[in-house]
Amino acid sequence: MNKRIYLDHSATTPVRPEVLEAMHPYFTASFGNAGSIHAFGREARKAVDDARDQVAALLNADPREIVFTSGGTEADNLAILGAIEALPVNKRRIVTTSIEHHAVLHACERARLRLGAEVFVMPVGKDGIVDAEETMSHIDERTAIVSVMHANNEIGTIQPIEQIARACAERGVCFHTDAVQSVGRIPIDLRTLPVSFLALSGHKINAPKGIGACFARKGTEFAPQSVGGAQERDRRAGTENVAAIVGLGKACELARAGMAQESERIQRLRDRFETGIMIAIPGAHVNGTRDRRLPHLTNICFPGVEGESIILGLDMEGIAVSSGSACTSGSLEPSHVLLALGLDYEHAQSAVRFSLGRGTTGPDIDRAMAATTQLVRRLNRSL
Repeated sequence: MNKRIYLDHSATTPVRPEVLEAMHPYFTASFGNAGSIHAFGREARKAVDDARDQVAALLNADPREIVFTSGGTEADNLAILGAIEALPVNKRRIVTTSIEHHAVLHACERARLRLGAEVFVMPVGKDGIVDAEETMSHIDERTAIVSVMHANNEIGTIQPIEQIARACAERGVCFHTDAVQSVGRIPIDLRTLPVSFLALSGHKINAPKGIGACFARKGTEFAPQSVGGAQERDRRAGTENVAAIVGLGKACELARAGMAQESERIQRLRDRFETGIMIAIPGAHVNGTRDRRLPHLTNICFPGVEGESIILGLDMEGIAVSSGSACTSGSLEPSHVLLALGLDYEHAQSAVRFSLGRGTTGPDIDRAMAATTQLVRRLNRSL
């Protein structure tokens, strides 16, 4: 049987052996509660503090600004809902974009329904990038927070968050970015990038599922969204998941050390795959810009073929790909991201996302390219 090929790293990634090894003691001998003051607790506390340093180092942030969460979704919710709750009712306007992850869009909707917030959603261009100048024109004295993702999880486009974040800082407005897809893949320097909040998730960077972090810049007020304990400096109650936190810290350390080399390698493979598909399959096209995007991801439309048929067909060949966000895989509706680019339903439903990772090799790409080409030609008799 052929080796199975995994090209869905934007959905989740395998835990690296080094990460699993770092975590193991905290399931067994070093099982203490980080909130306890005896030796077992102090050992766990040191592990949490060391991991906080590792996460902060990847972002070039102050470790005291890192709040551990259960993942990117909780981090997004903590930032958006927490910022709104901390402000008076006359300053509850949110500016966001049409291609945000549902963790952001649904948090904004909850803020609207439960907290009376006004939500303004910015469109994006056909290239999948929001207009920074137009976004800034919608920031006024009522605005509590602006939320623009760093890089899109379905098409990989990198947003102009530097420009928008600086405008927010100048006007005293919080700026939040969902960086779940970009952390560990492209450099982020929070010493120079003036974001108020940033969300990241461990399972996107070879750490376990169920752990993430919210960067909350010192001096930025927000209301905790879970209460009942003094953990995380009173910002997120709940006993710390020490083993997972240690895993996240180790994954961040490894990502920081190998990011430049790995991103270059992955981008070469991604570009090779795209070029081969474009040549072999007439009409196939990449969604969003091919210039300003993450190195590991491509989203391709195959007109005349349903994306789901391609996904299932490739799965039978031992190749795992997706149609977009794993959080919406049960939906029959086309991707809201692709519709936001101006694609019609038919084209949006023909899209497939291929996302590469550390384990992806040249032979993997060649086999995936050949299998995809053969399958699409079989499904679309007009080719």
